[in-house]
Amino acid sequence: MGTTVDDRSPQAYMVALQHVVLALDDDPAWRRWWQRSGTAECELGIVAEGHVDHLRPSADIRRVAGKVRANFTCAAPEAGGRRPAELFPLAVHEVTGMFEVIREAIGLGALPPMPHLPDLPDQAREFAVTRKAPPAEAGAVEPQGYLTLIQIEEFFGDEAPPIR
Repeated sequence: MGTTVDDRSPQAYMVALQHVVLALDDDPAWRRWWQRSGTAECELGIVAEGHVDHLRPSADIRRVAGKVRANFTCAAPEAGGRRPAELFPLAVHEVTGMFEVIREAIGLGALPPMPHLPDLPDQAREFAVTRKAPPAEAGAVEPQGYLTLIQIEEFFGDEAPPIR
C-alpha cells in the first residue's frame, strides 16, 4: 500500500482498505470465485492519491510468476481525524471497484456479495505505507487528475507486461 499524499492523513483509510481486502480474502465465496481464475493468488497494490476524483480506479494488471499483480490508484479521503471504521463504505466501494476491473481483465464471472465486515478496534495497528511523490520527470499528476499506468508501474516497480 502506498500514497502520494505527503502527510499521514490517509493512514486511517489505508487501514480501512486493508481491512476490507482481508475480509474478502477470508470469505469462502470470494475464495471460490477467485479459484475460477485458475491463478493461485492476486497481489493487490493500492496507492491513495491526494485530491483526485476517479470514476473508476486507474489500473495496471499483469500476470507475474503464476499470480495476478494488480496495482490501482484511488482517491484518498479528505484529511481529518476519521477512524478507519467510518471509512469502510468508501473502502468497500473502492476495493470492489478494483476487483470488478480485475474480473473484466481476466474474464471472471460476477463478483460475489460483500461479506459482513468484522469490527475493527478503534486503535487498529498501523502498518507500513510507502509514501512517494509522483515521478517528476513524468510531469507529476496528469491534467486528468490521475497517475498514468507508467507512473503506477514505476511506483510498484513492475516489469511484466500488462494484461490486455
